[in-house]
Amino acid sequence: MTKQIPGPPPEWAPQDHIMIGWPSHIGPWGSESVLQAARLEIAGYANAVLDAGKEFQGGVTRVILVADGAASEAAALDAVPGVEVINIPCGDTWLRDTGPILSWRNGRLQARCFGFNGWGGKYLYPGDEDLSGRLALHLRAERHDMGFVLEGGSVDWDGDGLILTTDECLLNPNRNVGWTRDDAENALKTAFNVTDVIWIRDGLVNDHTDGHIDNLARFVGPGHVVCQTPNGEDDPHAVRLRGVQEALLSFRSSKGGSLKISTIPSPGRVLDEDGDIMPASHMNFVITNQAVIVPVYNDQASAAVEALKPLFPGRKVIARPAKSVLSEGGAFHCISQQIPARPQGEQESSE
Repeated sequence: MTKQIPGPPPEWAPQDHIMIGWPSHIGPWGSESVLQAARLEIAGYANAVLDAGKEFQGGVTRVILVADGAASEAAALDAVPGVEVINIPCGDTWLRDTGPILSWRNGRLQARCFGFNGWGGKYLYPGDEDLSGRLALHLRAERHDMGFVLEGGSVDWDGDGLILTTDECLLNPNRNVGWTRDDAENALKTAFNVTDVIWIRDGLVNDHTDGHIDNLARFVGPGHVVCQTPNGEDDPHAVRLRGVQEALLSFRSSKGGSLKISTIPSPGRVLDEDGDIMPASHMNFVITNQAVIVPVYNDQASAAVEALKPLFPGRKVIARPAKSVLSEGGAFHCISQQIPARPQGEQESSE
C-alpha cells in the first residue's frame, strides 16, 4: 500500500462530476430487453441529475457516462443529450465497486484503486478487474494501489473519522483470505484515514454482493446515519433491518460518542419476475450538489421520499424507478462514483 493520503470527502461535499456506468453488454443483463429497460432507468436518473442542476445556482454536478464501445457511446449520447462519455473497456455497470475512490492532495486528484475480484468470484467480466486504474489514468489522477480487495459499495464514510461496513462482506473469505476484524479495521483506517469502524453484521436477503452497506445505512452528515425500518409484516428484510438499527444504536466511538440515527421505511417486499425476493433498498440513493436521487421499485415509496427530504435541506429529493437496474443486483448508488471538487485554495497541479 502506498503512503496515506487525505481521506476522501463525504458524498455531500462539493462535486465536479458524477460518473455513471452505462450498460454496454447484454451478458450481465441476460437479454436485450432487460438491457434496454435498465438503460431507460439509468437515463432517467442521469437526466434528473442534470435537470436539478438547471434549477439551482452554484456548482452544478456534471454527468459523465462510462460506456464500452462506439454503439454504447452513441446510445448514451442519444439517451442523455450533451453528456460527456468516457469510452473505455468495461464489462459491467457497477462503477461504485469497480471505479477508483477519489480525493485531492496538493491540487492533484488522488485515486484509491482497490483489488476487484467480481464480488468474491461470482461475476468477473473482461475489463472490470483493472477499470479503476484505467479510469485514474483517464482522469489524470495520481494512482494509489491499496493492496486489498474492496468494493466501494461495501463502505460509507462521514468525512469526520467514521466509516460503515458489514461483517458479511468485509470478513468474507472470498474477498481477503484470512482477514480478521482487526485486519479489516487496520486496512480501512489506513486507506480512508478514519478513526472508527462501525460494523453491521448482515446485508439484505439475496444481495449477491454479500451485504453491501449502501443498501443498509448511509451517512447524511458527520455522525448522522439514516437506515430503514421494515415496511409491512411481510417485509423479507425485517430481521436484518432491525439488526442494522440495533448495531447503530449500540455503537460508541473511540471518543465515547454515539450516532444520530434517522429512519425511513424500506420498500418492503419486492419480487422479481420469478417471484424471488429482490434486495430492494431506498438506501441506494445518490447525493449530488443539487439533488438526492432515490431509487424506487413500487408505489409505496412516497413515505420514504418524504422522510428523506428534511435530511437534505437545500437539495431536491427526486424519486426515480430502478427495478430493472435492480434485476442485476443494484441501483443508482451502485452504478455511480463521484469526482469531488478541488478544495478551495488548492492550486491545480502541473504534474
